[in-house]
Amino acid sequence: MSVVNVTASRNYDVTVSDGIIDKCGSFCKPLVKGKNAVIVSDDNVFSIYGKRVTKSLESEGFKVSEFVVPHGERSKSMSCYINLLEFLFESGVTRSDLLVALGGGVVGDLCGFAAATYQRGIQFVQIPTTLLAMVDSSVGGKTAVNLENGKNQVGSFYQPSAVICDPKTLSTLPEEEYLCGCAEVIKYAVLFSEEFFTQLEETPAKKQLENVITTCVTMKRDIVKADEFDTGERMLLNLGHTVGHAVEGLSGFETLHGQAVAIGLATISRSAVKYGYLSEENCERIIGLLEKYGLPTETEFTADEMYTLAVSDKKASSDTITIIVPRKIGHCELLKLPKTDLKDWL
Repeated sequence: MSVVNVTASRNYDVTVSDGIIDKCGSFCKPLVKGKNAVIVSDDNVFSIYGKRVTKSLESEGFKVSEFVVPHGERSKSMSCYINLLEFLFESGVTRSDLLVALGGGVVGDLCGFAAATYQRGIQFVQIPTTLLAMVDSSVGGKTAVNLENGKNQVGSFYQPSAVICDPKTLSTLPEEEYLCGCAEVIKYAVLFSEEFFTQLEETPAKKQLENVITTCVTMKRDIVKADEFDTGERMLLNLGHTVGHAVEGLSGFETLHGQAVAIGLATISRSAVKYGYLSEENCERIIGLLEKYGLPTETEFTADEMYTLAVSDKKASSDTITIIVPRKIGHCELLKLPKTDLKDWL
């Protein structure tokens, strides 16, 4: 078992251990005075793990109900968010009760934003079941839903009360979704640690899951402690995301988030070579590792198409946009560009 303590506006532990999902109730019980626990999940995940989580929560005295949405990015919407709030109200949930996010990043973001806003704040626990959510989205307190043409445009910073990661749940994850998580893992290595990058080159992530999850969570913990509200250093975590969000949007979210991040990371690495920020050797290693993990490194969308969406990104101001540029493996920089220069980088 590994435990990483996150220090933020709410302090909490991220616990990583095989089989821990069956003990989730014992982690949840001390967090709240109320007896209601609402599991927020999607149809795929709940069909596999819903009964086990319900049983564990009930064994600790919780009255359990569930709110299940269709799987996929389209459930991270304003309509699903409003339906969830109405469900909580109609179920008699109060501020002393608990929400439990069981699933991947979509479920975690939806549940977290509802927790942040329902009755001005209710505690919630993350039980991520995808590698991407375990290493990234379940930690740090970013919660949001999408607008029709903009990803994560409505949200808040709201920390969970606990994060419970069971690597065994990844055994039921489709390979495509697992590889999406690997894109975020590689992102962390490019950002912060050449040593970790080399470990990923030498040993598949699947053979060192607890180490991979704990290493990434520790890296994110340190960034969140330094910049919880994403005004400076935490923006580094958007490496690959300016392009990635544009690719997701242009594909109608048919391109998965991790795939889009991989394309974004490869794109910005090539551009960094062109502009003299990154060596050709480092670029080849980054793209080589993405390809080794079965991730895409190119897109059919044009620079003009991506530019239109990218300049509407949250990281853009009226005249500038901040991109994250790799200088070498293990070190990246924030670079503020005039919006008009972004197209050349794309």
